[in-house]
Amino acid sequence: MNWDRIEGNWQQFTGKVKESWGKLTDDDLTEIGGKRDVMVGKIQERYGIAKDEAERQLDDVTSRY
Repeated sequence: MNWDRIEGNWQQFTGKVKESWGKLTDDDLTEIGGKRDVMVGKIQERYGIAKDEAERQLDDVTSRY
């Protein structure tokens, strides 16, 4: 899915984010605010994974949105 659409519908997408990455807090989601690079960084931080793995997971989830 086009990230611009996700950014524009961020409030609706946060439910999918919470399902996929439960360690992300509401404060994290507010800080992310639909910004892809910030989201990848937060996933890395919370889950201790590499950037390429965080991006792969994010691409996987967004492809189903």
